[in-house]
Amino acid sequence: MKKTIYIFIAALVLVNISCDDFLDTEAESKLTKETVFETTFFAEAAINGIYASLTDTYVYGQKISTNWPTNSDVEIAGLSTDNYKSPTRDAGASNYYASAENQNLRWDNLYKTVEYAALAIDGVRNSPLLQTSDSLIMKAYLGEALALRSLAYLELLTHFGDIPYKDAPSNSDLSNVFIGKVDRDTVYKYIIQDLLEAEQYVPWLGGSVGTTSYGSADKITKGFVKGLIARTALFAGGWSIRDRNQFPETTAEVNPNIPEVNGYFTGRCTNWKDYYEIAAQKCAEIIGDPSNPHHLDDFENLWKTVNQLQNNAVNENLFEVAFGLSQNGDIGNLIGMRLDGGSKYGAIALGGGNVVSTSYYFYSFDPEDKRRDVTLTCFSYSADNKEKINSNPTDWKFAKWRIYWMTDAYKAAHKAAKSGRVPTGINWIVMRYSDIFLMFAEAQNELYGPTTANTTAGITPKQALERVRERAFGLGNPKVTDYDADFFKAIVNERAWEFGGEALRKYDLVRWGILNDKIEEQKMALCNMINGNRSVEIFGKTYPSTYFPTTVYYKYTATPEEYVDRASINYYEDVPDPGASIAGSGWYKTTWLSEAAKSGTNTKTWTTRILIASTGLNVSYDYSALIASMDSATVISDMMKDYPIGNGVCNNRHPFSIYNKNITDSRSMLKNSYGY
Repeated sequence: MKKTIYIFIAALVLVNISCDDFLDTEAESKLTKETVFETTFFAEAAINGIYASLTDTYVYGQKISTNWPTNSDVEIAGLSTDNYKSPTRDAGASNYYASAENQNLRWDNLYKTVEYAALAIDGVRNSPLLQTSDSLIMKAYLGEALALRSLAYLELLTHFGDIPYKDAPSNSDLSNVFIGKVDRDTVYKYIIQDLLEAEQYVPWLGGSVGTTSYGSADKITKGFVKGLIARTALFAGGWSIRDRNQFPETTAEVNPNIPEVNGYFTGRCTNWKDYYEIAAQKCAEIIGDPSNPHHLDDFENLWKTVNQLQNNAVNENLFEVAFGLSQNGDIGNLIGMRLDGGSKYGAIALGGGNVVSTSYYFYSFDPEDKRRDVTLTCFSYSADNKEKINSNPTDWKFAKWRIYWMTDAYKAAHKAAKSGRVPTGINWIVMRYSDIFLMFAEAQNELYGPTTANTTAGITPKQALERVRERAFGLGNPKVTDYDADFFKAIVNERAWEFGGEALRKYDLVRWGILNDKIEEQKMALCNMINGNRSVEIFGKTYPSTYFPTTVYYKYTATPEEYVDRASINYYEDVPDPGASIAGSGWYKTTWLSEAAKSGTNTKTWTTRILIASTGLNVSYDYSALIASMDSATVISDMMKDYPIGNGVCNNRHPFSIYNKNITDSRSMLKNSYGY
């Protein structure tokens, strides 16, 4: 699965050419931009160095994949009253209370990727090899560099809002280094221009250019570039918070559902439909092209193969960031199924530390949806060498990464380790083929409705959605066509079920302008679960309190009793005690509605944890009516007084603050927005 990256050579090349313009003396053997791009060997090393930069902790190694994507209605950083509004924690961006003092919210390494890519772009464009028989491979390298720079810029935009932008490497006199923010609408336009050029140069996955193979998903290929154009276009045409103070000439359309405060408003560009046209067309070009090598795999097998460090046989993954076993990568470690320390797998615990989910998300799944038990688990592997249940309703682990599916080599390394974390080497999947179907369905529906076919794709938005649901339920299952009558809501729900734990949900909700709405829906449902005697609304469906059991019972699959038979669990109803042959465990009603809870102890603690979560997002919150409707209203109200909530500045504060050192280093060209 891993591409061959000559890390030392790539690093040497990039360090030399990035420092070249700042050096006064010239050594005959020194690598310069000119000499590097006079050979395909060193040019490839420079491109590989860009790929290597994506593995950094502050890029896909940890922050983008496990720290920054929370909090939403799917992924959370854990609910707690401790440090619930700490401005210096990056877990869930501190419930949106971060500040410029938070050194964990840094963009340095993303800009390193931008700079490395800019050097390569400039080097290839000026290479004499473009006039030789090596021109096609050099253009392919150019396409890779353009796409990698675009990817880095897109991550910067989604996490920080308006950002500094330049399309060239840094000048030796630093004349283009110290620059201010550029309006995001302008940056999106430039990104899409670069990607439209890049798609002309790179082959489909499985293809080659000359003797260079593009046979694995950890290289930039045509399908991913088209998909990245679509993703970028949907963000460009979507909603996000804007700063009228720094960009007073903005013409962005204002979202009427999110009040503007202090010059901060949620808006989108007035030509947003043009971007949806681009998104629909690029996805259609993938779906309808007979050369397209991408297909949907069995959902469980998809995740087994990535845990096994293997290529996906049907090319579902359009692009993966490549990590190395025991070298780098926390995927499966900081996110994934819990492994307790002291078991047969070794002394060190594993999995699920940074990002988890809740019973709200679990119960949103249809019981027949095959994705449910692949995506989520309430079980961990214990020191007793068997699975045990965790009945905490706000601590479901994402099970797409689990020790059982990892390689024997990883298991051996993990078992041999005495302390710390052993890098799993599991690749981070940036985009899957199912995303192409769902982006197409969303964009085409927004423009033309759910039943209008795109001539290039040859399918309608409904058919695209149903392709994804066919995998989830099985061909011919009537539930494939049983989804919300409001097709936009159907898309919102389907993307939640398809991509849980994959760092997409929060940013989908942002561009739809409903991040706060969906978080509040989750809170309402969880509070109604706590109350225990009322119906609960989850993803548009209403469930009676009797839908949720007091005790769940389960059996093990074989002797010795080690693994739980998931199909044996009564998640959806109370059943009689089956006796000693089957294990039992108190469910959330036991956790939240015990005798202690009836006196207010658990009720007030859990309600408070739920209600204060993500409250840095808006100016203020008023939960008085909700609390008054609960059985333990008095004790909840008393506890909530200890936790002031709301940022007091603006609504929909989803971007992160700029770290103060980055502001200082900018020579006063940068300043924070949104009250940071």
